[in-house]
Amino acid sequence: MREQVYKLSDSVANSSSTERAAFIRRTYSHLAVAILGFIAVAYYLVHSPFAAKLASSMTGGMSWLVVIGLFMGVSYIANKLALSQTSQQMQYLGLGLFVIAEAIVFLPLLFIATFYAGAGLIQTAGLMTLLLVGGITATVFITKKDFSFMGSILSIGGFVALGFIICSMIFGFSLGLVFALVMVLFAAGSVLYTTSNILHQYRTDQHVAAALSLFASVALLFFYILQVLMSLGGGGDD
Repeated sequence: MREQVYKLSDSVANSSSTERAAFIRRTYSHLAVAILGFIAVAYYLVHSPFAAKLASSMTGGMSWLVVIGLFMGVSYIANKLALSQTSQQMQYLGLGLFVIAEAIVFLPLLFIATFYAGAGLIQTAGLMTLLLVGGITATVFITKKDFSFMGSILSIGGFVALGFIICSMIFGFSLGLVFALVMVLFAAGSVLYTTSNILHQYRTDQHVAAALSLFASVALLFFYILQVLMSLGGGGDD
């Protein structure tokens, strides 16, 4: 799923403290804009006239499959962007398109959570996601440990998750709460891995690609935290 981003002489790890701080600031400001953009697009879609029809066509195992597939796909693309000399305009285009795609894919879950699950469930999931991401980020930045070794573990985990999702669609069994909890751990590991790469592996001019990769991990974490909360509250869609 993900390959380690190679180190260069101008990598964040080898840059000056000023350059490193500027790169981190740009990366997380782009992440914040991506999250705000996702919220805006998702809010519009959930309250649009075609929301119910679109949501009903994407429920069940297919939505799980598309979410994990998109995550793995964007992880691969973000890595390729980081390794290539692709123009920054193309990187911005990739980030924008992925934000819109995520909002569309999340629509079934957000629609059900908004109109059929408990009040404030989305806000609770969002707050839990931000707190968990904040804790992981603090851990990486304080310890300064390189977690790039997790790349192969996440790759295997992603394909195992895909296998379970496909089997559930073929044989008709429910993935349920346990799978969602495992995927929360998987997504948290992905946030940890990506945050470590931001500190150790990317070049100082790759803030857009770094933000794209981190947004994919944060979005995946939010999706499965919301799944867990809905399952506990009896509002899950599987």
